[in-house]
Amino acid sequence: MGFLSSFLGVFGFAVGIPLGLLVGFFLFVYSETKRVKDPVVRPISELGPNSLQELLPEIPLWVKTPDYERVDWLNKFLLDMWPFLDTAICKIIRSTTQPIFAEYIGKYQIKAIDFDELSLGTLPPTVCGMKVLETNEKELVMEQVIKWAGNPNIVVSLYVSSLKITIQLVDLQIFAAPRITLRPLVPTFPCFANIVVSLMEKPHVDFGMNVSGGDIMSIPGLYRFVQETIKKQVANLYLWPQTLEIPILDESTVAIKKPVGILHVNVVRAQKLLKMDLLGTSDPYVKLSLTGDKLPAKKTTVKRKNLNPEWNEKFKIVVKDPQSQVLQLQVYDWDKVGGHDKLGMQLVPLKVLNPYENKEFILDLLKDTNLNETPHKKPRGKIVVDLTFVPFKEDSNKFGGPSEGYSRKESGIDIVSDDEVQEGAGLLSIVIQEAEEVEGDHHNNPFAVLTFRGEKKRTKVNFPLQDICTTFFSCLSHAHYVT
Repeated sequence: MGFLSSFLGVFGFAVGIPLGLLVGFFLFVYSETKRVKDPVVRPISELGPNSLQELLPEIPLWVKTPDYERVDWLNKFLLDMWPFLDTAICKIIRSTTQPIFAEYIGKYQIKAIDFDELSLGTLPPTVCGMKVLETNEKELVMEQVIKWAGNPNIVVSLYVSSLKITIQLVDLQIFAAPRITLRPLVPTFPCFANIVVSLMEKPHVDFGMNVSGGDIMSIPGLYRFVQETIKKQVANLYLWPQTLEIPILDESTVAIKKPVGILHVNVVRAQKLLKMDLLGTSDPYVKLSLTGDKLPAKKTTVKRKNLNPEWNEKFKIVVKDPQSQVLQLQVYDWDKVGGHDKLGMQLVPLKVLNPYENKEFILDLLKDTNLNETPHKKPRGKIVVDLTFVPFKEDSNKFGGPSEGYSRKESGIDIVSDDEVQEGAGLLSIVIQEAEEVEGDHHNNPFAVLTFRGEKKRTKVNFPLQDICTTFFSCLSHAHYVT
């Protein structure tokens, strides 16, 4: 049987090859070629949504979202500068990781850790879109969408006992949406003191890892575990509102003024104001603001037909420099038509206030800031205000420390101030960023309203006709709350 099976196998091989070649030859010679049909050309307007999605698997962000702008010039800049940026970034990586590697030398029989190869490759990141957000603060806020499918060559050698273990990072892909804030803007080159970076959403990080030539990411379950761990750790460190702050200028060389306290203002009353209306009355109200502050002024209510109005309205204003800032009090006559007439004004330097001490001021109204105004001019009346400067807790030591109780001096009598003037109060700053996909048919003038401890604040109205309302505001006039 063994001989017979061998014979049949050789016979079948000898006969099958010539027979197969002969059949194939006749099919090739005598078979008719099929005519290739011309492709169907259709206008793109006739294609359905599914066909368009196949043609455009990834629509650029600047097409989907009008707020984002094309930055082809920036991508061209990155492409030309990438060889130099690669070298500079790799030097920073080496210097940063060297002390980290040094901590593990001597542990777990590790003798040395070093980079065999360190290069970010030839493909730079691509900025798919960028938008610039407006804010009342001295800062520049930018949001980008960055995608990087690079070809880096990163090889780390780990010497353990007498073994050399190489770890190679391959096929790195990163998709991220960072927010970069340059703040504060200062008149010293490069015109900003810090770079603040935060991620607006969890980044997508994908990569392969070879250990001594073997792909460990192929181990079932390990790939997903590593990817989720990286996302979680990065999000805990840099996902908004967490930030990474990179100092550019030394604070000693730049006058960076931060809020140090709250000025409590009680506009009590005004007396013997000028008669501006035809019937011999006025409709007064008071505007309050601090010098060096670009926020909108505070306003009292309008007292109709009253030359001796009583307000007793209280305001809280953030103070940045009590030694140089001045409280401006301006009294106006409200008019239904045309501009409002100015009844008078007065200034109060904050440096005359003692921290935690409530002080009453009875001020003669002046026509303008000329303090040398002659006394024989027509009197404009008086305004009465109560002022208290309360430093924040962290800044209270700069102003002599907290007092045991707030008091004011009126006719030589100490009177304890109101309970709402809290010792060492803090400041809650809220930023309304944006609203998307607002429901309804008409949203031409959207705005947002905040309520905190019974106090309401509203953003400015966004007039552009679009569904996305982006509003940044600095909170004293909109959403700064004393806590």
